[in-house]
Amino acid sequence: MNDFKIAQRDDAAKSLPRVLRVSAAVSWRALVILGAVYVLGLVLGQIYVVVIPVAIAMLLSALLAPVVAGLARRGVPRSLATAFVLIGGLAVVGGVLTFVINAFITGFPDLQRQVIASLTALKVQLAQGPLHINDAQIDNYLRQAQEWLQANQAMLTSGALSTAGTFGNFLTGLVLALFTLIYFLHDGRGVWLFVTKLAPKHVRHKVDVAGVQGFKALVGYVRATAMVAVVDALGIGLGLVILGVPLAIPLAALVFLGGFVPIVGAVASGAVAVLVALVTKGWVTALIVVGVVLLVQQVEGNILQPLLLGRAVHLHALAVVLAISIGAVVSGIVGALLAVPLVAVLNASIRSLVGDEEPEAPPADEPAPVKDTPDQEATEPPEEDKEPEPADR
Repeated sequence: MNDFKIAQRDDAAKSLPRVLRVSAAVSWRALVILGAVYVLGLVLGQIYVVVIPVAIAMLLSALLAPVVAGLARRGVPRSLATAFVLIGGLAVVGGVLTFVINAFITGFPDLQRQVIASLTALKVQLAQGPLHINDAQIDNYLRQAQEWLQANQAMLTSGALSTAGTFGNFLTGLVLALFTLIYFLHDGRGVWLFVTKLAPKHVRHKVDVAGVQGFKALVGYVRATAMVAVVDALGIGLGLVILGVPLAIPLAALVFLGGFVPIVGAVASGAVAVLVALVTKGWVTALIVVGVVLLVQQVEGNILQPLLLGRAVHLHALAVVLAISIGAVVSGIVGALLAVPLVAVLNASIRSLVGDEEPEAPPADEPAPVKDTPDQEATEPPEEDKEPEPADR
């Protein structure tokens, strides 16, 4: 019977195949991480009124903080530099939005008339073309669309009412974003040092370096995205103006705003420009606009983004698309807007944490980390800790 007993020194886990033990260890750790992420998502979902304004303030601070730092280095008091940059930035954003809205309001009646005329001509072309779609079939499709709208009227109305009901939350978030942005611009370094105190003291410097690298990646991403969006808007807008497409300036503004959602935003805004050219100028102009959009996006993807983003913010196109898709599913437009910056920050921070590169010099108010040296003096214990050598026999 002793042959069937497990010896005390034996471990039951060692009797399992190594692949099973490794898989089990990885699986329960992955479950713990996913559970933590799920709980964190639930918590953030409950306080989204606070999270979204703070995230927007972080994006704006990444765009404006280098300007504030530059003014401070030139002797301007930081409070005055913050006020100057903040007021100037709000004035620029307000002016752009006012210009875009006025352009849409002014040009919308002409666009509406041209769209109606183009749809009438399109019905004739469909009836006389190779598809032979008659008026009865078109009316049937329109009736089905109308029935769908009537069947989903309650859902659409509730969504509109929900949007209207969150107007108070919008104002609250706007004030909170502005207030947070002021603190980020004025004393962002102090805020971050306060956060790093939550980490253990022996890894605090490494966490600080990772946060700095993440914010650098965010600054590079926002700056490069803004410049790429400007180039896209100028290139596509100039092409629309030359081709005589109506609402060229508002469409260029739409391309600029869509540029802040990488890949997806450029494709969507470019598709809108093509559709407007199609219904107002015909197939030939629409095909030329397609060529202009593709040319501008090729210049953006192959020249501007690699040149401006650099290695610090380099993300694979698949990672960008997946991040935007997940963000859109989780939080809609806001999630799609914030997904790629979040991935860029996490990418840079995690690379800094797990990398073997020598960290940057710590700030003046943080002690330098103690480095291990291979020297004999550093490895030998003190004299009082050494064991006495045995006497010669």
